[in-house]
Amino acid sequence: MNKELVIVFVKNIKLGKVKTRLAKTIGNQGAFEVYSELVKVTENATKNLSADIRIYFSDEVVDTKWKGFKKTTQKGNDLGERMKNAFEDGFHDGYKHIVLIGSDLPDICNNHINEGLNNLKENEVVFGPAEDGGYYLIGMSKMHDFIFENKPWSQSILFEETTSELKLKNIKFATLVTLNDIDTFEDLITSKFYKSNLKLQEKIKNLHD
Repeated sequence: MNKELVIVFVKNIKLGKVKTRLAKTIGNQGAFEVYSELVKVTENATKNLSADIRIYFSDEVVDTKWKGFKKTTQKGNDLGERMKNAFEDGFHDGYKHIVLIGSDLPDICNNHINEGLNNLKENEVVFGPAEDGGYYLIGMSKMHDFIFENKPWSQSILFEETTSELKLKNIKFATLVTLNDIDTFEDLITSKFYKSNLKLQEKIKNLHD
């Protein structure tokens, strides 16, 4: 079997349930349109990977999306527990190098994911730091439960606090290039993703005319 696994966490694309911070500025429909496009970026980034891929939906499996991939739902009370459970599933099934990504990154590509997997040949953990202080990618070659426990999710100190704990425990980790996700209107309008997507710009404009 393939020893490498990529886990993708996807929110079910429902009006009023995605990109809620962004929705405060551009409305639920606008946030829906933006997230739909971001999921397409993630689909493209995972198209030509040699690793196995599993899609973890937030609420329910959608058969019409991510065709050909193994799909299931996230399980757990918070983000940490959901990620921990997904990694445990992968290690239990025999995978040696596992990387997990979200689905709201405008600049992610297969190179970032492959680099994450390659780093796990010499490191127990790898992170793709996000500009907001969190991380867009996490990978492990060995299970470390504490990474997902009692952490300040969605706060600007998440990456720093998590890596500090790894250093204290002398666990070898690597970091990838820092990327920005899209949580606010400022994130959106300054991104190459938005500037180059004329159809999306038109949709957002029409919603506010």
